[in-house]
Amino acid sequence: MDLVKSSSPDDDPTPMSDLTRYARIRRVVDDKFIEFDFAIGDPSLYVELVLPRDAFDIFCRHNKVVMMTEEQARAVDADMAKWRYGEDK
Repeated sequence: MDLVKSSSPDDDPTPMSDLTRYARIRRVVDDKFIEFDFAIGDPSLYVELVLPRDAFDIFCRHNKVVMMTEEQARAVDADMAKWRYGEDK
């Protein structure tokens, strides 16, 4: 018996190319490197990346990045605190 439902790309109503890509700058190091969070579709599911400043600019243009708003950043931080500490902060 197969308990795992297989899916195909046709099952997802939103193609990856249509999902908003978010960035949140965490830190600028020596005015050379940008440490940032990058998310596709959901600002709370992100990866942490570091790129030289010029590469960051190219990356953002290529991905049509939307910078996270302060409200989104606060929501992400609150969600992370809830998971980390088991309570709303």
